[in-house]
Amino acid sequence: MGSGAVQRGRAERRPVFFPLLLSLFSPALSEQIRYRIPEEMAKGSVVGNLAKDLGFSVQELPTRKLRVSSEKPYFSVSAESGELLVSSRLDREQICGKRPACVLEFEAVAEDPLNFYHVSVEIEDVNDHSPKFTQTSFELQISESAHPGTRFILEVAEDADIALNALQNYKLSPSPSFSLINKEKQDGSKYPELVLDKTLDREQQSYHHLVLTAMDGGNPPLSGTTELQIHVTDANDNTPVFSQEVYKVSLPENTAPGTTVLQVSATDQDEGFNSEITYSFHRTGQVFSLNSKSGEIILQKTLDFEDIKEFSLVVEGRDGGGLVAQCTVDVSVQDENDNSPEITFHSLLEMILENAVPGTLIALIKIHDQDSGANGEVNCQLEGEVPFKIISSSKNSYKLVTDSNLDRELTPEYNITIIATDRGKPPLSSSKSVTFYIADINDNAPVFNQLSYLVYVAENNPSGASIAQVSASDPDLGPNGQVSYSIVASDLEPRALLSYVSVSPQSGVVFAQRAFDHEQLRAFELTLQARDQGSPALSANVIPHILFLALFPQTSTSLRSAEPS
Repeated sequence: MGSGAVQRGRAERRPVFFPLLLSLFSPALSEQIRYRIPEEMAKGSVVGNLAKDLGFSVQELPTRKLRVSSEKPYFSVSAESGELLVSSRLDREQICGKRPACVLEFEAVAEDPLNFYHVSVEIEDVNDHSPKFTQTSFELQISESAHPGTRFILEVAEDADIALNALQNYKLSPSPSFSLINKEKQDGSKYPELVLDKTLDREQQSYHHLVLTAMDGGNPPLSGTTELQIHVTDANDNTPVFSQEVYKVSLPENTAPGTTVLQVSATDQDEGFNSEITYSFHRTGQVFSLNSKSGEIILQKTLDFEDIKEFSLVVEGRDGGGLVAQCTVDVSVQDENDNSPEITFHSLLEMILENAVPGTLIALIKIHDQDSGANGEVNCQLEGEVPFKIISSSKNSYKLVTDSNLDRELTPEYNITIIATDRGKPPLSSSKSVTFYIADINDNAPVFNQLSYLVYVAENNPSGASIAQVSASDPDLGPNGQVSYSIVASDLEPRALLSYVSVSPQSGVVFAQRAFDHEQLRAFELTLQARDQGSPALSANVIPHILFLALFPQTSTSLRSAEPS
């Protein structure tokens, strides 16, 4: 498997139609790339050859610019080899806690054409944590009147690893008076119970020193120890008894500090001082407090389901004679819809060609909601009527694509608002707006403002005089809308035409090149063309009819244009 194991879905490459903008609008490919690596790999370690797994050649890498799009920069892509590299520390316990499966999901982005690939890297647990007790030693008081077979719950060790690498069992140093039983809760967690094997005699031996060892199942196994100091007390015939061995309670994460969670209760059949019970936590906690007299457990700090989902508290009840009983309080934190969805744009394009076909990819949208269940399930949609739509890509990822034809001359820009709403009760939502500008293409030919021109010119006009002016408009931008004029046809011979009239390319003004003689030339016809500067250029024609009079009349015009070419 090397440094990483990979599974890949269907790979596909698309041709590049235009070197700049159009390459950005190629549809994203549906890729599923999976790797599996151990945690704590050194920075710079190779996860796998992402470029190769996607079907890219080494020659493509400079233009494809393969990279990782992720909020947390755990990985990067080598620009030279296309290998996926570890770029920061991968601590499975820090990233995923006790979750059995630890998977980092992110998008890989390639350009020219623009494509997105869903990549998941499973982080495998390694046995890098030893079981650890919270105290190096703890004391247990046992009455000399305790009967053989009596059990005592002991200190629990913690191990941040999971599965076999997690804590598996406990063992006790050899003792003629005590033995150890490994117990397991419903959630699979292990805890030790000390068993009294024979009657104790305080006068003969008032202290017993034992070593409790916690071991995981790693290869090799790791372990942690704590010292158990047992103090044998004078006879106190009855040990306190809790009403329940295990108390269970569920708390909404928005429970206010100061709220009473529950009340534990223990009784002792002794009388007087030996029956008076004092409650305490077996291990000190900062989130909850305990009333030593009443057994009330009170919430001290704000809960956050996204941070800690459950607590396991061990409460001791000690009578006046020193006998102790224990119970477990399991507190389950219930998720509340207290997090709005977070919207993130990736590889956002600011300019869209107005001839972009429906379905052209514009941006990748990622939605993240820290809540769980329905509170974390999100619906993503666009606000208002716009020629775009959102389609689901992969888990929590969406594509923003064009949904209909665009026309810059009608709408040069769009302000898009994306709304993400979760399914909580009541639902929470958030929005993000972005402006897209539509790039012009040469899709409009010039249009003359008259269909035809009828021009009257007085005989013996001065040479160089303006005899008419044509005008055309083009709604495109820049060179696509810049119009120039020229003479493209006439019923005069070409040489004769040049000696009679000319047209200004910039203004469309028609000039007489010489004085006209009414007896020799009564009328002639020109075809003028208006052409824009687009590539390819578009044009339109108009035909002025020029008549000559002996006297100077008023000029009248009417329009007749040819079809745009």
